[in-house]
Amino acid sequence: MNRKPDKRFGATAIEKGYISRSQLVEALSIQAIENVDCQTHRLLGEILIHLGSMTTAQVDDVLETMSNRIVCVLGAGR
Repeated sequence: MNRKPDKRFGATAIEKGYISRSQLVEALSIQAIENVDCQTHRLLGEILIHLGSMTTAQVDDVLETMSNRIVCVLGAGR
């Protein structure tokens, strides 16, 4: 029962048409640099909002979609 959803935040945001692959790569690069240089970890949604690539509503929609996938996966394991 070790199943997990097949899409991560970035992939889901691309699938929904909110961001492009290049925007995801930019956000991931920023996240990696901050993790090493600042020893902080900002979530991709936060970074994408800061860059102006996504709105708060879009981030919420992606998170809701991901949450629904988790519920479906957990329900399938019963």
